[in-house]
Amino acid sequence: MRKIIEYRKLLGVDKAVTLNELKSVYRNFMKEYHPDKIQDNEALKLEVEEKSKQIIEAYHFLVSIAPETQEATLEQYNKTTSSSNIADINYQGKRLRIDFQDGSVYEYFGVPENTYVKLVNADSQGRFARRHIYTSFLYRNVSKTSVTL
Repeated sequence: MRKIIEYRKLLGVDKAVTLNELKSVYRNFMKEYHPDKIQDNEALKLEVEEKSKQIIEAYHFLVSIAPETQEATLEQYNKTTSSSNIADINYQGKRLRIDFQDGSVYEYFGVPENTYVKLVNADSQGRFARRHIYTSFLYRNVSKTSVTL
């Protein structure tokens, strides 16, 4: 959750920001902090380059957790969480990462440590996750392994 707050603060947006507003804010920042605008000052160029990387990372992260994004990918999310088994679990600082056997990877934010411990010790991790994690926490799709035929 701290990461989300930091990214919102960096871009100067609140949790109610829409994708169109986020895109507009991002474009305005990139106009201001684009490294190609600095030609004669190498130190300033490196500083602006670092700032632009932070802005890009924040933008992509906030897009991935936006309600519009989650709504657009809800069908695939429900399919994965209801039919694919858990392949791996990683927990770090209230962030739970679940890798599924279909290649999908989701991060869940604000997960208490005791919920993680219960998940790890559950007789059926999939059933526990469906009941206590998948619909209870903010999530984002981290990656999807491409399937080659």
